[in-house]
Amino acid sequence: MNLNPNLLVVLGPTASGKTRLGVELCRKLNGEVISADSRQVYRGMDIGTGKDLAEYGDIPYHLIDIAEPGYEFNLFEFQRLFYAAFENIRQRQRLPVLVGGTGLYLDAALRGYRLVEVPPNPQLRAELAPLSDEELTARLLALKPEQHNTTDTINRERLIRAIEIGEGENNPQPQNLPPAPELSPLIFGIRWERKELIQRIETRLRQRLDEGMIEEVANLHDNGVPYPVLESYGLEYRFVALHLQDKLNRNDLVQQLASAIRAFAKRQMTWFRRMERHGVLIHWLDPADDLLSQALTIFDRTQP
Repeated sequence: MNLNPNLLVVLGPTASGKTRLGVELCRKLNGEVISADSRQVYRGMDIGTGKDLAEYGDIPYHLIDIAEPGYEFNLFEFQRLFYAAFENIRQRQRLPVLVGGTGLYLDAALRGYRLVEVPPNPQLRAELAPLSDEELTARLLALKPEQHNTTDTINRERLIRAIEIGEGENNPQPQNLPPAPELSPLIFGIRWERKELIQRIETRLRQRLDEGMIEEVANLHDNGVPYPVLESYGLEYRFVALHLQDKLNRNDLVQQLASAIRAFAKRQMTWFRRMERHGVLIHWLDPADDLLSQALTIFDRTQP
């Protein structure tokens, strides 16, 4: 266990209660939240991404609502902005608390991926243009067999961009990358029993539908976000977009979306176990007991 950590992390699958615990830790320890969620960066995508902004109260948060829907936010940008937010919070003598469930973002932050910025490559795009979606998918998987974001293989534009990034990472140009900050993280994970997590997922889905999730997606489309782009964001946005195009009735929307969210939660846990195999120490908390008390007890043991 790291002594005197300079970063707290709260991770877990969707619907596990990460935001609430992260905010509670901030209140107790003079902290600020940094989001590690690949979709909460987008403005106007509130209900479907579970931003739960009302929970924050007066707790400052970072990396939420920083991009317009349709913009291709990427891992390089996340890591750069995470480092900047971390340094900014530390300079103000507060404690950064990284909260989220996007495994790739968390791993890039905690294990210090050395990423390169990959600009658009017109020559490569011209080469890829005649290829079928199946040929593009095969090319991407040859470059990067482990695909964290499966929507990259559903939407053609995202597929081409993913190949572009993969090619760029394999043939990086010299870059003057700033040094990564020295992190001493204390990582908490929330792990529910499978049956209980499924119940939480289904309850939250019903709540989001009641809160206006379908109307939110319709409003995004009315404001110029094409359906293929909405579908590329996966899960809630994909299935609601299909429903709005009359490709799914409401009952099928609920059933298929609930199934997709359950499968996503399972993939998230697989990713966290992979992080552990790579040396990331996660202190798993038991939701049967008070999460905040458990986390503070572990935190207190790290103090000199």
